[in-house]
Amino acid sequence: MAYSEDHIALAAEYALGTLDADERAQVETMMAVDKEFAAIVQAWEFRLGVLNQMVGSVEPRPLVWDNIRRAIGHGGEQAPLLLPDAPPPIAPPLSEANDNVVAAPPPPPAADSSNVVQLTSRIRRWRNVASAMSAIAAALLVMVGLQIYQPDALPDSIRPKPRTQVVEVKAPPPPAAAQYVALLQSGGGAPAFILTVDAATRNFTVRKVGAQPEAGKSYELWIVSDKLQRPRSLGLIGNNEFTARPILAAYDSDLVNQATFAVSVEPQGGSPSGLPTGPVVFSGKLIETVPPAAPAR
Repeated sequence: MAYSEDHIALAAEYALGTLDADERAQVETMMAVDKEFAAIVQAWEFRLGVLNQMVGSVEPRPLVWDNIRRAIGHGGEQAPLLLPDAPPPIAPPLSEANDNVVAAPPPPPAADSSNVVQLTSRIRRWRNVASAMSAIAAALLVMVGLQIYQPDALPDSIRPKPRTQVVEVKAPPPPAAAQYVALLQSGGGAPAFILTVDAATRNFTVRKVGAQPEAGKSYELWIVSDKLQRPRSLGLIGNNEFTARPILAAYDSDLVNQATFAVSVEPQGGSPSGLPTGPVVFSGKLIETVPPAAPAR
């Protein structure tokens, strides 16, 4: 059902509480028989309810109630209101009255004041609605400002709930360490082993490429440098394809980078004296294959 502006304004004033007793009874009757009109009133009560949440209840002082009772006549017995007697009319002399007798003009027709009363009521109603909407707008501005700058000052029912946002920050990958490789071979022949050294950890890996195992013998890896008094054993090279060891971490990085790595043939289980006892069959020096990553700017 389409409602006029007067119906909507009447519903707003009912929610605002500015109607007199007769108008409130009219609205309540309309709400009882018209559910759509009752929904309009409830919508206005919801909009105007924000104003109640912005202020707390205040208990008036007893003196205020006494003044109200006294103003409406319930504060005690009142004396009856006496009006002064009207003075009697003064009659003109008979001769003068007869000379001045003139037919009285007919009374003017009574003006139809229904349109004036209706227009006045409509202006008053829309003025109240405009005041209510201005109050709602001001309350909303105050609420928005408090939600941004002072959310703790708002009641719990309308206080914005804190939001937690999980942001995943991916750390940049660590810079790649330099890699060194040595081809352990005999003369200019094909490599028998490939030695790879990680510059960051100085762990090394030996990969068997072309070397063939000898019965009852073992291959042993040695590091040879002018900074060392004698060759140092880095352990046996296993029969698997890869042999990984962390032994180089005990040596200085410059020594490792400039040293010569050699492989000797020893009795099974390794050299019994701690020095190469069999022939040195393969050797090589480290070369840098992967340079260290440049620091981020």
